[in-house]
Amino acid sequence: MNDDVRNIVLGVIATACSGGFGWFTRTYVWRRALRRKQAFFGLPTGADCLFVVNRQMGGKDSSLHRNDAFALLEISALVKDCGATVQVVTHDTARQGFGERAEFCVGGPASNARTTAHLASMLPGVRTDVGLESGDPDRGAIRVGGETYRWEKGMVEYVLLARLTTGRGSRPVFLLSGQTANSNQAAARYLAKHHERLARKYGSESFCVMLKVINSDAYGPDVTELVADVTAAARTPVAAAA
Repeated sequence: MNDDVRNIVLGVIATACSGGFGWFTRTYVWRRALRRKQAFFGLPTGADCLFVVNRQMGGKDSSLHRNDAFALLEISALVKDCGATVQVVTHDTARQGFGERAEFCVGGPASNARTTAHLASMLPGVRTDVGLESGDPDRGAIRVGGETYRWEKGMVEYVLLARLTTGRGSRPVFLLSGQTANSNQAAARYLAKHHERLARKYGSESFCVMLKVINSDAYGPDVTELVADVTAAARTPVAAAA
């Protein structure tokens, strides 16, 4: 074998080794990211999860607001990436416990009875003013940790985003409790976009954060910012905090 042939053979071998190493590295990184996503959402490959939808405010019991449907699509993409399946149920038919499978519960207590149950049992420090008359500035306000987060129609909307677990090994409940359907979708989009950062910060622990949707009349659910981590206050009963 002359020098030219040897150099060609060595070049081919080096290229193959380099390509194989690169493929292995990319596959390893992708699989590790997938495992982390599956662990955070409680969605191993082949798992089944629950999506609890609310009813449209002012609509029929079976009606769903367009933005809440968009929130379902945002979350369905996450579920598909994890290799899991989703079962959609209405809030008034989801009569089952939690922890056996992952759950995404969308809508505030005014439109979702299961949200009311989750808040009472796992986030007793949160209060939402749902029984006030239309036009009252505190209507729909979320109160937690001594702060009041008021809804300003078309300008400012707040939504509570929480990951809740009942113990080691239990599947999480993701609660998206917004003042409007637009804010529910904003929380779903925020979760899809920032789940890696949330996983790095909280791991498998429960958390509860307040998000603010800015100028929804102009920007819809696209401009959302993190206001505060209210985990400790939300998990402390109001009477105990007082």
